Amino acid sequence: MRDLVSNIGVVLALAPAVQAAAADGLAIPLKGFDSLAFAINTGAIVEDGDFGVKVQESEDGLAFTDADASAVLGSVPATLAEASSYKLGYIGFKPFARLAVTKAGGTSIALGAVAIKGHARERPVS
Repeated sequence: MRDLVSNIGVVLALAPAVQAAAADGLAIPLKGFDSLAFAINTGAIVEDGDFGVKVQESEDGLAFTDADASAVLGSVPATLAEASSYKLGYIGFKPFARLAVTKAGGTSIALGAVAIKGHARERPVS
């Protein structure tokens, strides 16, 4: 069957907004799923905005640390480009993950992301 929609969970990871500072995305619970990917989209950048993203993980959904490089699939540039899309996968074993926005300089960037949870243990996924 070609049905992907019934086999994945999609949740907001980072609300689309103009980011002017470093920020933390929403905690993504992985319970019931065995894989996770983030789809990241950028828009306009103002005054050489120098922003990046990184994957973080947590045991409790409250205290996050940067995920080890071996737990992250794919890569994004240190400075995100205007009007671009990126993807990152998390293959670690912690029950929660999130994206964190980093800022090295500039004014702002339009940025948002969704988390795509795959390999659901129970299907169909609502």
